[in-house]
Parts: sequence; C-alpha cells; structure tokens
Amino acid sequence: MQGLGELESAAMDVLWRAGEARTVREVLEELNRDLAYTTVLTVLDHLHRKGWADREKRSRAYCYTPTVSREEAAARAMRNLLADVGDPERVLLHFARSASEGEREALRRGLRKRS
Repeated sequence: MQGLGELESAAMDVLWRAGEARTVREVLEELNRDLAYTTVLTVLDHLHRKGWADREKRSRAYCYTPTVSREEAAARAMRNLLADVGDPERVLLHFARSASEGEREALRRGLRKRS
C-alpha cells in the first residue's frame, strides 16, 4: 500500500485477514518471520500513529484493528496516484480499455449506484 513500508504492509495484511483485533504477539506469529517482538510492536505503533490501525488496551497488551478496509486503502492509493499524474482522464481511459469484461461491469454497477 502506498505510504507504507514492506513490514507495515505485511502487518496490515495480517490485521485485514484476521477480521478481529490482534495483539502484537499474534501479529508476530502470523507474520511468520524471524522478527523481534519489539520490532512488531514498533511497526504497529507506527501504523496507529499514521491512522492505519486503532488500538485498545486489553489487560496488559494492546490489540490492533485496521481503521480502513483493504478495499478502501486500495481506493485511497488509486486516488493518490491519479492526483499525481498530469492527465488523470487519460489514465482512467487507459485503465477502462484494459479492464476485463467483469471489471467493466463492476464499474458500470458502481457508477449506476452513485447516480
């Protein structure tokens, strides 16, 4: 995800897949990497300060949940990308032309709902 480092993205992926709050220890175990507990604690703290994750103290540990869905985060990244290009209309048209029929139908449904 745009604006996140590799480890931050991996931790967000754990939180999105979980569907419920996760402790630092649980995220560490699910990352399945040779990392120190304090490293994952720091990453989750960064995600909290950046607004990507909420945290709630339970007993002696914080539990983390994502503040946005994976889909909302992807849409935010696409929005930022479009804001950075010189001609967003051309980018959108190139995307629409390269989209599969299923993707084009999803776009049509989404545009009809918005009207």
